[in-house]
Amino acid sequence: MSLKSTISAKSQSVRIGSFAILLLLICACNGGRSGSGAAFPAERGGLKYASNLAIVQEDGYTAVTLRDPWDSTRVRRSYLLVDRDKALPDNLPEGTVIRVPVQRAVIYTTVHAAMADQLGCLDHVVGVCEKQYITSEAVLSRISDGRIADLGPSTAPDIEKIIDLGADVIIASPFENSGYGAAEKTGVPIVEAADYMEDHPLGRSEWLRFYGLLFGRNEEAVAAFKATEERYNHLKALAAAAAERPTVLLEKKYGPSWPVPSGDCYIGVIHRDAGADYIFADISGRGNVAQLSYETVYDKAADCDLWLFKYNAASDYTYASLKLEYEPYANFTAWHDRKIYACNSAYCSYYDDITFHPDWLLEDLIHIYHPELLPDYEPRYYKPLR
Repeated sequence: MSLKSTISAKSQSVRIGSFAILLLLICACNGGRSGSGAAFPAERGGLKYASNLAIVQEDGYTAVTLRDPWDSTRVRRSYLLVDRDKALPDNLPEGTVIRVPVQRAVIYTTVHAAMADQLGCLDHVVGVCEKQYITSEAVLSRISDGRIADLGPSTAPDIEKIIDLGADVIIASPFENSGYGAAEKTGVPIVEAADYMEDHPLGRSEWLRFYGLLFGRNEEAVAAFKATEERYNHLKALAAAAAERPTVLLEKKYGPSWPVPSGDCYIGVIHRDAGADYIFADISGRGNVAQLSYETVYDKAADCDLWLFKYNAASDYTYASLKLEYEPYANFTAWHDRKIYACNSAYCSYYDDITFHPDWLLEDLIHIYHPELLPDYEPRYYKPLR
């Protein structure tokens, strides 16, 4: 059986079943396969915020090293970027060779599809996943007219179509102890876009330098990051001068648990930089702690000055619908005082923007926490609940 036939058959089998089964299948394939004994470079090419990335210019190629975000003692991936119009240098070190600029990219995530749009390189994107979550009109237009292929869910993309598209790179976000299933058998280099694992908001944005090198948009990427950095730090300094810091509760219940971001992840950092005292800032560790009960959250956060949460729905939440969803929400002071702000990601570009424009989110938050500092600002994401 040919590679293409084998991949097609496996891809079909992966499509069967629930999302949980799909995720389990993908995680089971090559679990723990990443990493090597190589040392993470001490010289990281002038990167200031991205702790898991190193970019070093060598003779005839650029070495890009990704530290394993889940095990900082290991290197997860090493990429060797070589100009596609030049011969491969002699004695290249071990690593995945990628000819740049990339000509035919497949992108699994909506965030990185938006990045390609912002860098002006959509002409080099031939396929994307998760169409239902994309907010970029430029990307959606290209999917509609066939210039960009819809590859289905990122957990089970259409591998046969990826082969037919002649992709020369796949950009995908990694997860701990998981691989990429049949995609790893295609021979197409997989770029592990682990920017979302950076703790500092500007650390996530600084990955633009890597993506700029991939697509031949290095100058544009450097300029875009510099503008974001300057704006973010200006806003941070503005918020630091505020006389008071309101207390804030984040998110809401999903099922039996309340996902609570840790204080040292990028969400905790950006609310701190906006001049708020996040009520669960003492929780450590990356990402969300998803096992807190309503009672635990209420015991600590009942009297918070403000409450912010995100959701995805066809119609906007109101105080009445929030109470109807879970009546005890009405016990919070923020509910009584009408101090709840919500972000409906169904029609705003929150998730597309947050990685590469944390300054935009920071501006939103400062407007909520210290409206006197930005009196004429019109929020992008968070709106007062009605």
